[in-house]
Amino acid sequence: MARNVHSSGPNAIIPMRFPPLAGPYSVFGYAEPRGGTDPRKVNPMFWWLMKNVFLGPLLRLLYRPRVIGLENIPTDGPALLAANHQSFLDDLLLPLVVPKRKVVFLAKAEYFDKWYLRWFFKGANVIPVRRQSSSAAEAALQAGVQALREGKIVGIFPEGTRSPDGRLYRGKTGVARMALEARAPVIPVSISGTFEAMPYDRKLPKPGRVEVRFGRPLIFDRHYDTPADRFVLRSATDEIMYEIMMLSGQEYVDEYATKVKQGTASPAERPEASPVSAKPREDSARFPR
Repeated sequence: MARNVHSSGPNAIIPMRFPPLAGPYSVFGYAEPRGGTDPRKVNPMFWWLMKNVFLGPLLRLLYRPRVIGLENIPTDGPALLAANHQSFLDDLLLPLVVPKRKVVFLAKAEYFDKWYLRWFFKGANVIPVRRQSSSAAEAALQAGVQALREGKIVGIFPEGTRSPDGRLYRGKTGVARMALEARAPVIPVSISGTFEAMPYDRKLPKPGRVEVRFGRPLIFDRHYDTPADRFVLRSATDEIMYEIMMLSGQEYVDEYATKVKQGTASPAERPEASPVSAKPREDSARFPR
Protein backbone atom coordinates (compact mmCIF):
# COMPACT_ATOMS: atom_id res chain seq x y z
CA MET A 1 0.00 0.00 0.00
CA ALA A 2 1.14 3.57 -0.69
CA ARG A 3 -0.13 6.93 0.62
CA ASN A 4 -1.20 9.69 -1.77
CA VAL A 5 0.38 12.77 -0.20
CA HIS A 6 -1.84 15.10 -2.23
CA SER A 7 -5.11 13.83 -0.76
CA SER A 8 -6.57 13.22 2.67
CA GLY A 9 -9.81 11.60 1.44
CA PRO A 10 -10.73 7.97 0.83
CA ASN A 11 -8.24 7.79 -2.04
CA ALA A 12 -5.32 8.69 0.19
CA ILE A 13 -4.37 5.01 0.40
CA ILE A 14 -3.84 3.25 -2.92
CA PRO A 15 -2.78 -0.36 -3.57
CA MET A 16 0.69 -0.81 -5.05
CA ARG A 17 2.92 -3.76 -5.86
CA PHE A 18 6.53 -3.42 -4.71
CA PRO A 19 8.77 -3.49 -6.54
CA PRO A 20 6.71 -2.54 -9.64
CA LEU A 21 7.49 -4.60 -12.73
CA ALA A 22 7.32 -1.78 -15.26
CA GLY A 23 7.91 1.94 -15.48
CA PRO A 24 10.79 4.29 -14.76
CA TYR A 25 11.08 3.14 -11.12
CA SER A 26 10.63 -0.59 -11.67
CA VAL A 27 13.07 -3.45 -11.36
CA PHE A 28 13.40 -3.51 -15.15
CA GLY A 29 12.61 0.14 -15.89
CA TYR A 30 14.52 3.22 -17.00
CA ALA A 31 13.64 6.81 -17.60
CA GLU A 32 14.60 6.29 -21.26
CA PRO A 33 14.04 2.58 -22.00
CA ARG A 34 14.73 2.82 -25.73
CA GLY A 35 17.55 5.32 -25.68
CA GLY A 36 20.32 3.04 -24.47
CA THR A 37 21.55 2.62 -20.92
CA ASP A 38 22.37 5.63 -18.82
CA PRO A 39 24.63 4.22 -16.07
CA ARG A 40 23.34 6.86 -13.66
CA LYS A 41 19.75 5.55 -13.99
CA VAL A 42 20.28 1.81 -13.56
CA ASN A 43 18.02 0.40 -10.89
CA PRO A 44 20.22 -0.86 -8.01
CA MET A 45 17.63 -3.44 -7.00
CA PHE A 46 17.88 -5.20 -10.36
CA TRP A 47 21.66 -5.29 -10.08
CA TRP A 48 21.58 -6.71 -6.56
CA LEU A 49 18.96 -9.35 -7.37
CA MET A 50 20.78 -10.60 -10.50
CA LYS A 51 24.21 -10.69 -8.86
CA ASN A 52 23.23 -12.19 -5.51
CA VAL A 53 19.95 -14.08 -5.99
CA PHE A 54 19.20 -15.18 -9.54
CA LEU A 55 22.10 -15.28 -12.02
CA GLY A 56 25.15 -14.88 -9.80
CA PRO A 57 24.78 -18.07 -7.72
CA LEU A 58 24.11 -20.13 -10.86
CA LEU A 59 27.24 -18.81 -12.59
CA ARG A 60 29.34 -19.48 -9.51
CA LEU A 61 28.03 -23.04 -9.37
CA LEU A 62 28.68 -23.76 -13.04
CA TYR A 63 32.07 -22.04 -13.44
CA ARG A 64 33.56 -21.81 -9.93
CA PRO A 65 35.51 -18.64 -10.80
CA ARG A 66 38.96 -18.32 -9.30
CA VAL A 67 39.92 -14.68 -8.87
CA ILE A 68 43.46 -13.31 -8.55
CA GLY A 69 44.51 -9.71 -8.00
CA LEU A 70 41.36 -8.16 -6.50
CA GLU A 71 43.63 -5.88 -4.49
CA ASN A 72 44.39 -4.05 -7.75
CA ILE A 73 40.79 -2.79 -7.99
CA PRO A 74 40.36 0.54 -6.15
CA THR A 75 37.72 0.66 -3.44
CA ASP A 76 36.54 4.01 -4.78
CA GLY A 77 37.21 6.32 -7.68
CA PRO A 78 37.29 5.59 -11.42
CA ALA A 79 38.99 2.66 -13.10
CA LEU A 80 38.83 1.10 -16.55
CA LEU A 81 38.79 -2.72 -16.66
CA ALA A 82 40.30 -3.83 -20.00
CA ALA A 83 39.81 -7.56 -20.59
CA ASN A 84 40.40 -10.14 -23.27
CA HIS A 85 37.22 -11.39 -24.91
CA GLN A 86 36.74 -15.05 -25.78
CA SER A 87 33.11 -15.74 -24.95
CA PHE A 88 29.66 -14.32 -24.25
CA LEU A 89 30.24 -15.54 -20.70
CA ASP A 90 32.88 -12.83 -20.19
CA ASP A 91 30.12 -10.21 -20.07
CA LEU A 92 28.50 -12.05 -17.16
CA LEU A 93 31.47 -13.31 -15.15
CA LEU A 94 33.65 -10.20 -15.04
CA PRO A 95 31.16 -7.97 -13.17
CA LEU A 96 30.19 -10.94 -11.01
CA VAL A 97 33.66 -11.32 -9.47
CA VAL A 98 34.15 -7.61 -8.69
CA PRO A 99 33.04 -7.25 -5.06
CA LYS A 100 31.04 -4.32 -3.66
CA ARG A 101 31.33 -2.16 -6.78
CA LYS A 102 29.16 -2.12 -9.92
CA VAL A 103 30.78 -2.34 -13.33
CA VAL A 104 29.41 -0.21 -16.17
CA PHE A 105 30.04 -2.18 -19.37
CA LEU A 106 30.47 -1.27 -23.01
CA ALA A 107 29.19 -4.05 -25.28
CA LYS A 108 27.93 -4.44 -28.82
CA ALA A 109 24.49 -3.01 -29.47
CA GLU A 110 23.34 -6.21 -31.19
CA TYR A 111 22.60 -7.62 -27.74
CA PHE A 112 19.90 -4.95 -27.39
CA ASP A 113 18.29 -5.97 -30.69
CA LYS A 114 17.14 -9.27 -29.19
CA TRP A 115 14.09 -8.89 -26.96
CA TYR A 116 15.08 -11.76 -24.68
CA LEU A 117 18.47 -10.13 -23.94
CA ARG A 118 17.54 -6.45 -24.00
CA TRP A 119 15.97 -6.36 -20.55
CA PHE A 120 18.98 -8.04 -18.96
CA PHE A 121 21.69 -5.90 -20.52
CA LYS A 122 19.82 -2.73 -19.73
CA GLY A 123 19.63 -3.81 -16.11
CA ALA A 124 23.27 -4.93 -16.00
CA ASN A 125 24.82 -1.49 -16.58
CA VAL A 126 25.66 -2.16 -20.24
CA ILE A 127 26.22 0.79 -22.59
CA PRO A 128 25.42 -0.32 -26.17
CA VAL A 129 28.06 0.31 -28.83
CA ARG A 130 26.70 0.49 -32.38
CA ARG A 131 29.85 -0.52 -34.24
CA GLN A 132 28.49 0.18 -37.74
CA SER A 133 27.98 3.88 -36.96
CA SER A 134 30.90 6.11 -36.03
CA SER A 135 28.62 8.70 -34.42
CA ALA A 136 26.85 6.08 -32.29
CA ALA A 137 30.19 4.53 -31.27
CA GLU A 138 31.44 7.99 -30.31
CA ALA A 139 28.35 8.57 -28.17
CA ALA A 140 28.93 5.25 -26.38
CA LEU A 141 32.58 6.11 -25.68
CA GLN A 142 31.58 9.49 -24.29
CA ALA A 143 29.01 7.78 -22.05
CA GLY A 144 31.82 5.59 -20.74
CA VAL A 145 34.06 8.62 -20.21
CA GLN A 146 31.27 10.36 -18.30
CA ALA A 147 30.81 7.29 -16.08
CA LEU A 148 34.55 7.33 -15.32
CA ARG A 149 34.44 11.03 -14.49
CA GLU A 150 31.67 10.25 -12.02
CA GLY A 151 34.00 7.82 -10.25
CA LYS A 152 32.56 4.57 -11.61
CA ILE A 153 34.29 1.40 -12.80
CA VAL A 154 33.88 0.83 -16.53
CA GLY A 155 34.55 -2.49 -18.28
CA ILE A 156 35.57 -2.78 -21.93
CA PHE A 157 36.86 -5.44 -24.31
CA PRO A 158 39.57 -3.70 -26.39
CA GLU A 159 39.47 -6.38 -29.12
CA GLY A 160 35.96 -5.20 -29.97
CA THR A 161 34.61 -8.70 -30.57
CA ARG A 162 35.04 -12.25 -29.31
CA SER A 163 38.14 -14.13 -30.35
CA PRO A 164 37.38 -16.66 -33.10
CA ASP A 165 40.03 -19.14 -31.94
CA GLY A 166 41.11 -18.34 -28.38
CA ARG A 167 44.06 -16.15 -29.38
CA LEU A 168 44.47 -12.51 -28.34
CA TYR A 169 43.92 -10.01 -31.15
CA ARG A 170 44.91 -6.40 -31.74
CA GLY A 171 43.15 -3.89 -29.50
CA LYS A 172 41.16 -0.93 -30.76
CA THR A 173 42.22 2.47 -29.48
CA GLY A 174 38.92 3.38 -27.82
CA VAL A 175 40.18 1.95 -24.54
CA ALA A 176 43.17 4.31 -24.51
CA ARG A 177 41.07 7.28 -25.53
CA MET A 178 38.63 6.72 -22.66
CA ALA A 179 41.49 6.38 -20.17
CA LEU A 180 43.19 9.58 -21.35
CA GLU A 181 40.05 11.71 -21.61
CA ALA A 182 38.79 10.61 -18.18
CA ARG A 183 42.32 10.52 -16.71
CA ALA A 184 41.56 7.14 -15.19
CA PRO A 185 43.83 4.14 -14.52
CA VAL A 186 43.51 1.04 -16.68
CA ILE A 187 43.44 -2.36 -14.99
CA PRO A 188 44.37 -5.17 -17.42
CA VAL A 189 42.23 -8.28 -16.97
CA SER A 190 42.60 -11.81 -18.28
CA ILE A 191 39.68 -14.25 -18.36
CA SER A 192 40.59 -17.89 -18.96
CA GLY A 193 38.34 -20.90 -19.41
CA THR A 194 35.36 -19.20 -21.04
CA PHE A 195 36.50 -20.07 -24.57
CA GLU A 196 36.35 -23.76 -23.73
CA ALA A 197 32.93 -23.33 -22.10
CA MET A 198 31.34 -21.25 -24.85
CA PRO A 199 33.28 -20.10 -27.94
CA TYR A 200 31.71 -17.52 -30.21
CA ASP A 201 30.19 -20.07 -32.58
CA ARG A 202 28.46 -22.13 -29.87
CA LYS A 203 24.86 -21.41 -28.90
CA LEU A 204 24.77 -23.06 -25.49
CA PRO A 205 27.48 -23.05 -22.79
CA LYS A 206 28.83 -26.00 -20.88
CA PRO A 207 30.14 -26.07 -17.29
CA GLY A 208 33.82 -25.48 -16.65
CA ARG A 209 36.38 -23.71 -14.47
CA VAL A 210 37.10 -20.03 -15.07
CA GLU A 211 39.97 -17.91 -13.82
CA VAL A 212 39.97 -14.10 -13.74
CA ARG A 213 43.22 -12.20 -13.16
CA PHE A 214 43.41 -8.46 -12.43
CA GLY A 215 46.77 -6.88 -13.18
CA ARG A 216 48.38 -3.80 -11.69
CA PRO A 217 46.85 -0.49 -12.75
CA LEU A 218 48.38 1.27 -15.73
CA ILE A 219 48.51 5.07 -15.46
CA PHE A 220 49.11 7.06 -18.62
CA ASP A 221 49.44 10.50 -17.00
CA ARG A 222 52.32 11.33 -19.35
CA HIS A 223 49.76 11.40 -22.18
CA TYR A 224 46.87 13.22 -20.49
CA ASP A 225 47.57 16.39 -22.48
CA THR A 226 47.38 14.59 -25.85
CA PRO A 227 44.25 12.40 -25.67
CA ALA A 228 43.55 12.67 -29.40
CA ASP A 229 47.02 11.93 -30.75
CA ARG A 230 46.58 8.75 -32.79
CA PHE A 231 50.19 7.64 -32.25
CA VAL A 232 49.80 8.03 -28.50
CA LEU A 233 46.51 6.15 -28.58
CA ARG A 234 48.05 3.30 -30.55
CA SER A 235 51.06 3.07 -28.23
CA ALA A 236 48.94 3.09 -25.06
CA THR A 237 46.56 0.48 -26.49
CA ASP A 238 49.46 -1.80 -27.41
CA GLU A 239 50.81 -1.46 -23.88
CA ILE A 240 47.43 -2.47 -22.46
CA MET A 241 47.20 -5.48 -24.80
CA TYR A 242 50.73 -6.53 -23.85
CA GLU A 243 49.78 -6.60 -20.17
CA ILE A 244 46.64 -8.60 -20.93
CA MET A 245 48.72 -11.08 -22.90
CA MET A 246 51.20 -11.46 -20.06
CA LEU A 247 48.34 -12.20 -17.66
CA SER A 248 46.49 -14.65 -19.91
CA GLY A 249 49.39 -16.38 -21.67
CA GLN A 250 47.51 -16.21 -24.97
CA GLU A 251 49.23 -16.11 -28.31
CA TYR A 252 49.03 -12.60 -29.72
CA VAL A 253 47.90 -11.86 -33.28
CA ASP A 254 48.69 -8.38 -34.63
CA GLU A 255 45.44 -8.22 -36.57
CA TYR A 256 41.88 -7.16 -35.72
CA ALA A 257 39.64 -10.10 -34.82
CA THR A 258 36.82 -8.63 -36.91
CA LYS A 259 38.95 -8.99 -40.05
CA VAL A 260 39.65 -12.62 -39.25
CA LYS A 261 35.96 -13.33 -38.78
CA GLN A 262 35.16 -11.58 -42.05
CA GLY A 263 37.89 -13.47 -43.89
CA THR A 264 39.79 -10.30 -44.83
CA ALA A 265 42.90 -10.90 -42.72
CA SER A 266 46.22 -11.83 -44.27
CA PRO A 267 46.71 -15.62 -44.72
CA ALA A 268 49.40 -15.72 -42.03
CA GLU A 269 46.98 -14.37 -39.41
CA ARG A 270 43.97 -16.56 -40.17
CA PRO A 271 42.90 -19.14 -37.54
CA GLU A 272 44.52 -22.53 -37.67
CA ALA A 273 42.55 -25.75 -37.81
CA SER A 274 42.80 -26.36 -34.07
CA PRO A 275 42.10 -23.58 -31.55
CA VAL A 276 44.88 -22.30 -29.31
CA SER A 277 44.40 -23.02 -25.62
CA ALA A 278 43.49 -19.98 -23.56
CA LYS A 279 45.33 -21.30 -20.51
CA PRO A 280 48.45 -19.30 -19.59
CA ARG A 281 51.61 -20.70 -21.14
CA GLU A 282 55.05 -19.16 -20.97
CA ASP A 283 55.93 -20.31 -24.50
CA SER A 284 52.94 -18.48 -26.00
CA ALA A 285 53.95 -15.01 -24.78
CA ARG A 286 54.87 -13.39 -28.08
CA PHE A 287 54.12 -9.73 -28.71
CA PRO A 288 55.69 -7.25 -31.14
CA ARG A 289 57.36 -4.38 -29.26
